[in-house]
Amino acid sequence: MSNKTIVITRPSGQARQLSEALLVSLRNSGFTPESTPKIIALPLLTIAPKGDGFLVEQITVALKTADLAIFVSPNAIECTMRLLECSWQELSSNPVPIGVMGGSSMLALKNHGIGAEGNHTQIILPQNNAQWDSEGLWTELQNLRWNWSTKKVIIFKGEGGRDWLADTLKNAGAQVEAFSVYARVPLDLNSSAWNEIHEMNFAKSLWLLTSSEAVRHLGGAKLPLDLATAICPHHNITDAAEHIGFGEVITCEPGDEALIAASQAWLSI
Repeated sequence: MSNKTIVITRPSGQARQLSEALLVSLRNSGFTPESTPKIIALPLLTIAPKGDGFLVEQITVALKTADLAIFVSPNAIECTMRLLECSWQELSSNPVPIGVMGGSSMLALKNHGIGAEGNHTQIILPQNNAQWDSEGLWTELQNLRWNWSTKKVIIFKGEGGRDWLADTLKNAGAQVEAFSVYARVPLDLNSSAWNEIHEMNFAKSLWLLTSSEAVRHLGGAKLPLDLATAICPHHNITDAAEHIGFGEVITCEPGDEALIAASQAWLSI
């Protein structure tokens, strides 16, 4: 086993998917069991779906008159569909178009059959994966040439998070209603999940950081991050990683493929 370690900081299910994809890519690239790094899952945040009936009723009513629904993340898709317990097209006489910000969200929609129906749901995604964020989706939405003052937009999100897109839509004249469908619960600093972290060689560690909020929580763990390297798929996450003291921070394009390619580049050094 290599003396290098890769730490994946996503919630458990997403961490497992990325870990498996990373291992397959490493094997295909010629890494042997001896040269493959140790991969540690450290779920800095746990996704806690909301499930009250009143929220379901609010969402169902809002979607009947919505012109566009935006999911800010795969978690927003999974938690919303779990809440509604029906197909997307059952919620309105005409399928409500959906805006998403990245490939992982597209995959989550596909897993729910959204976009592959007979009368398929329109899905709006930034075409360039370098723009898989709120700003990129807004650029794509502007290409629709809609009169936003006549449009109602529903945004599905977690508690907290960025409000940039909601504010931008409101400033353009849209009626915006946001629903928080999950909460993010920080990993207890006394959890046994930290044990492997405390024992590893930080100078040989690579951290895959995909959430600014998770990075801020990591900063409270008082670890020797100045010895470690981080890979971040967005400049906001990069700023957060630099702020908590990572020794080296690499910014890559959004998406798991870019994270994996950047990880392999680090391993080859």
